[in-house]
Amino acid sequence: MFTRPADSFFLRSMRGRSAPLLLLAVVTLVGCGGRHVTVERAPDPAGDGVAATEVREAFVTALDPAANIDSIALWLSPDNRTWLIATAKDSAQLVVFDADTGVELRRVGGPGNGLGSFARPNGIAVFGDALFVAERDNGRVQVLLLPEFEPLGSFGEGQLTTPYGLWVRETAPLELEVFVTDSYQNPDGSPPPLDALDRRIKIFRVALGDFFGVADGIDARLERAFGSTDPAGAVRWIESIVGDEFNDRLLIPEEYIAQAPGALRVYRIDGSFTGSNIGSGLFGGQPEGLALYACADGSGYWIAADQQTEGNRFHVFGRDRLDYLGSFSGAQVRFTDGVALSALASERFPAGAFYAVHQDSGVVAFDWRDIAAALNLRERCPD
Repeated sequence: MFTRPADSFFLRSMRGRSAPLLLLAVVTLVGCGGRHVTVERAPDPAGDGVAATEVREAFVTALDPAANIDSIALWLSPDNRTWLIATAKDSAQLVVFDADTGVELRRVGGPGNGLGSFARPNGIAVFGDALFVAERDNGRVQVLLLPEFEPLGSFGEGQLTTPYGLWVRETAPLELEVFVTDSYQNPDGSPPPLDALDRRIKIFRVALGDFFGVADGIDARLERAFGSTDPAGAVRWIESIVGDEFNDRLLIPEEYIAQAPGALRVYRIDGSFTGSNIGSGLFGGQPEGLALYACADGSGYWIAADQQTEGNRFHVFGRDRLDYLGSFSGAQVRFTDGVALSALASERFPAGAFYAVHQDSGVVAFDWRDIAAALNLRERCPD
């Protein structure tokens, strides 16, 4: 079974931290640079009237187009250093960076269907010292133990068709629920009919074996599947999913914009559609990466990537009321897939950081203080 005992790496590394642990989601980073913020309005290259405040990136990774970077998760090591772990779809690897310095630490895996190998890894999530990786072309979720990336097992084979995104939560002592988005399509690549969209998200109940030594394997079973067949709530093209247990919410970007602009579908964690969408009319491109800045008192912010080659930007919503608070763009970042937020203080980022994938080739980082100043947001969570 998967445990988080009192002396686990996860809990031990959090002791003495003044900032709360933030949701670990998708992201990437590298490079180095000074802190800059521009408070004037940026141009509106998308031409849709949604101007964004420009915030200059803190740093940009070296670009590696051959890797095809998609998603990132963060992991706090026993020595209080944060790793950024990126999925590289085309090279079938995980790329590991130091989150403060941007130095590449290692690459893991390679093409294959055995444990420790990958076939187009997409979504990625961390819970404790367990790393979950969704593999589109192997039709599974693989689980590895950090920091050595020791394969523990996999699940979803024969039950997942085209897995993309992941969200993990602990539902009871020793038990996890893993939400996996399944973007199955018609043979011609078009979305299935509405009545076939009721299995867009699949929930697996997962228990891991020996968490700190040689793994006994994992125990996983498909618990249920859900998805709205209502035109207003259906997700015709699905990748990301992020939950907010405090508010009983799942936010799911609807990326299919051939017939209508994209939006963020608002579901309950039980899988029912609330009847609400946010961001309608804001997205000029596809809603892609999604991250939650989650404070312990329930306050915070949602940030959603609006993926465009020209006009790429990030829309910010309040965590509680889901009200639109403004948009920002970077000086360099384009065509963003995965994003992530960290509220943890570090030497480089005393108030945390926001990370965004750049042109499938690398990642940029923003100092959270710069974003907060540009959009008049909180710089830190309340004590």
